[in-house]
Amino acid sequence: MTVHLRPASRADPLPVLAAARRITDDLRDGLAGTRARRAAHGLRRLFGFPGLGLTDLSGSLLWSGRPGPDTVVATVLDGVLHSEEAGSAADVLVLPLHVHDELAGALLVVGDVRDAVAGQAADLVVQALERGRLEASADQAAQAELRALRAEMSPHFVYNALTVIASLVRSDPDRARDLMLDFADYTRYSLARHGEYTVVAEEFRAIETYLALQRAVLGERLRVQVRVAPEILAVAVPYLVLEPLVENAIRHGIEPRSGTGLVQVHGQAEGNDCVIFVEDDGVGMDPKRAADILAGRTGEDDAAGMGLANVDRRLRDVYGAWYGLTVETEVGAGTRVIVRVPRFQPGVLP
Repeated sequence: MTVHLRPASRADPLPVLAAARRITDDLRDGLAGTRARRAAHGLRRLFGFPGLGLTDLSGSLLWSGRPGPDTVVATVLDGVLHSEEAGSAADVLVLPLHVHDELAGALLVVGDVRDAVAGQAADLVVQALERGRLEASADQAAQAELRALRAEMSPHFVYNALTVIASLVRSDPDRARDLMLDFADYTRYSLARHGEYTVVAEEFRAIETYLALQRAVLGERLRVQVRVAPEILAVAVPYLVLEPLVENAIRHGIEPRSGTGLVQVHGQAEGNDCVIFVEDDGVGMDPKRAADILAGRTGEDDAAGMGLANVDRRLRDVYGAWYGLTVETEVGAGTRVIVRVPRFQPGVLP
């Protein structure tokens, strides 16, 4: 649907646009939200109605201005909510509100008002409700992705780590104890309930723990180098954005190759940005495949692709298109993944 509002003055439409934006924001949580009454007031003033009411499917009315006669309103509203068609009586007009083809409630207008103008008000409400549902769906999807990341722990890695620890219990009990503590820290960070954001220091601590376990599993086959500049340790970042990149470097870069492999994780400040490099000297990949991965053009069975695409999408959702991942790679020449985020972003707090 498209809303066409007539501004009070052709010379200055900004107040009308600002009012419409406030109404949209106030309806973000739906017709039963805490700011729905304020939205009703804003709608009535914007369109100049003598009275205006909003209701969800419960039939509980929020009025602004002059309410309609109780008996008339109750009768017409009941008919509209059951038939999903507009209804009117006396000077009360009731319009159904369909959000994504489903009845969500109704808009009531009191007074001598043209149907077309009331229809514009209903369209504005519907668009606001649709936007709120889309944003809620996006938030739920992001939370589901994060829950999936928290729950995603490679059974192969867990089995190998515990097998190595068990083999050291008698021959080197002190090292077995240290590795068990590392494993406990790793599972705590991966599975425990955290907020949406953490800080770079916590992400580096998690990857150092993960790398300690992987060194125990792979032995001399894996060398690691971790270096982080102190000035970025407190930078807030989305939770679990670095560990999947390090895991990807080992599983899909180092493990498939023969001989010893090196994984490097470096973090530094570049102006107002925080830049983190996750690099391996493993098997690498075709640059076109890397581009397809970041563009989301890989199948669901592509574990490496899904991991990189997931982190890149989460970063871009939070910081915008200028940030996220850059992948530098070539077949047989290893892979470097560059993470770039701002050192400060309003609303991103651990």
